[in-house]
Amino acid sequence: MSTNDRPLSPHLQIYRWQWTMALSILHRATGVALAVGTLLLVFWLISLATGATAFADLQSFLVTLPGRVCLIGWTWALFYHLANGIRHLFWDAGKGYSLPVAQVSGYIGFVVSVLLTAALWLGWLNALI
Repeated sequence: MSTNDRPLSPHLQIYRWQWTMALSILHRATGVALAVGTLLLVFWLISLATGATAFADLQSFLVTLPGRVCLIGWTWALFYHLANGIRHLFWDAGKGYSLPVAQVSGYIGFVVSVLLTAALWLGWLNALI
């Protein structure tokens, strides 16, 4: 049997893109982003323990636009991963498997993550003012 006679497994070109698939991929990506963001948190703690100069250097990066984008993105990843993780807990309990419920719960998790991120950062900005 030659390799050309073997059946091909389905590929992304065959599947139609769906929100549930995108949300699943996003859940995995936010897990990776949380791991990378945790390294930033570790660097922040190490700079805090190292001394005022090291802490000031890292803080000077975190207040720049790229630094704020990293922090806001990490916050959103945290909230999205949390909301989607709760969704997965319901699935583990055997609830919410029907396609309409899975689709709506995915949308709700995404919206909740955006709202929680906005509430946290807007609350933080209001506290500064």
